[in-house]
Amino acid sequence: MTTQSSEKLYDAVVIGAGVIGPCIATALARQGRKVLIVERDWSKPDRIIGELMQPAGLKALKELGMIQAINNIEATHEVGYYIKFHDKELILQYPLKQDANTTNPVKPVPSCVFEGNDKMLSDNTLNSKEWDEDERVRGVSFHHGDFLVNLRKIVRDEPNVDWVQGNVTKILRNDEDTNTVVGIKVKEEGEIFNNYYGKVTICCDGIYSKFRKELSPTNVPVIGSYFVGLQLDDVELPAKYHGHVILGDHAPILIYQISPHETRMLCAYRSTKPPSQSNDELYYYLKEEVLPAVPKVSRPAVLKAIESKKYRIMPNQYLPARKQGSLEHQGLIMLGDSLNMRHPLTGGGMTVGLNDVVVLAKLLSPKQIVDFEDYELLSKRLSQFHRKRKNLDAVINTLSIALYALFAADSTALKILQRGCFSYFLLGGSCVSGPIGLLSGMLPFPMILFNHFFSVAFYAIYRNFVDRGLLGFPLALIEALVTLVTAIYIFTPYLWKELVV
Repeated sequence: MTTQSSEKLYDAVVIGAGVIGPCIATALARQGRKVLIVERDWSKPDRIIGELMQPAGLKALKELGMIQAINNIEATHEVGYYIKFHDKELILQYPLKQDANTTNPVKPVPSCVFEGNDKMLSDNTLNSKEWDEDERVRGVSFHHGDFLVNLRKIVRDEPNVDWVQGNVTKILRNDEDTNTVVGIKVKEEGEIFNNYYGKVTICCDGIYSKFRKELSPTNVPVIGSYFVGLQLDDVELPAKYHGHVILGDHAPILIYQISPHETRMLCAYRSTKPPSQSNDELYYYLKEEVLPAVPKVSRPAVLKAIESKKYRIMPNQYLPARKQGSLEHQGLIMLGDSLNMRHPLTGGGMTVGLNDVVVLAKLLSPKQIVDFEDYELLSKRLSQFHRKRKNLDAVINTLSIALYALFAADSTALKILQRGCFSYFLLGGSCVSGPIGLLSGMLPFPMILFNHFFSVAFYAIYRNFVDRGLLGFPLALIEALVTLVTAIYIFTPYLWKELVV
């Protein structure tokens, strides 16, 4: 074993080249910082997460001058959602641009936008002219690996960026002041260990982060359930260019197209333990509970995917963000899923992470902080980051948890809320534009989320009184109290964690 030491000092060392790492590294490099980014494996990854990006995520990419990362990967644009609730169907469209530009306008990150890099290009599957002429904002879906290849090319092309392939084994701290992080130890090819030093070290090492415990030993995510992923080939969908949400007595099902011939299907599984594949438990769950729930036109492709038994299982985890910048962890920043996770039901993970990059890059620009070793000022900027990120992130994170609880309803009170939620959407007007604005990230106002959630709760209670009739009034009254308490229980603790903690 050989041990070497690198004498090069960087302004920032970035761990991980998933979605978030290349974005923050690129932003800092364009602002004149010298940046190192380290990734365990720079080859194209094969994962099923991070395949649907909400409009607010695309807005963040525009602000970073990295929107062209969605080009030339056979991406599919998304215009809204198709919702199937038992035998009823509903279409929800994304917000109007004129409304989105008012509630969440594009504000470029300093020094990051130039030479048209904030403009999406036309390619085989995306038409920039149609995109620009659409009166509504759009989302996009794609192969996760292809998107990452583009992001990684962008960051590696930056002249102020050095990149290394290797496994980060340790966060390095100052020998004389262990409260200060000074870099990383990396195991590279040939069992060679190198130390790389940075004024700040930014951890973007994803859902299985090795280093989030650097902030606190209790800083670990909680697994609430699982998703089972399948790939559908040449499937017919009820509403093209829409994310499909299938609801009923079963756990929620998501379907969205990721290329001209491939579509992703994610089936929620109500358990804190992963489903077993050894005894065909998962096979029969998919065939007997999931298959009958999907739209008839899609069943042949879904059945084929189920019979293939090529399933991918992923945990749904929740991790509220911790405040950063304390004197015990000077020079250390967590970003992306290493900092904060939410349920993937709403497809908001990349949107949250990219918004965090935008907020942080603005606060760390040279006009805001000249030298990252000014830890007192850096601490203030990180406190601002923790506060400024909350509006959008609290909305998306809380909404993801609350909607999963409603959509995976396994109690009478939750089923009342589930029926009430669908009936609320049927009212149209602001009862649709508000929730879809929140879901898309274009309405980043937690109090609006609060208002809509409890409007749904009270409307659900009202609808249950109507359904029970006069004879069922006493039972409906009891159910009203239980439903209201349930709504408070599944919503307010998470909103509190996101906004106050």
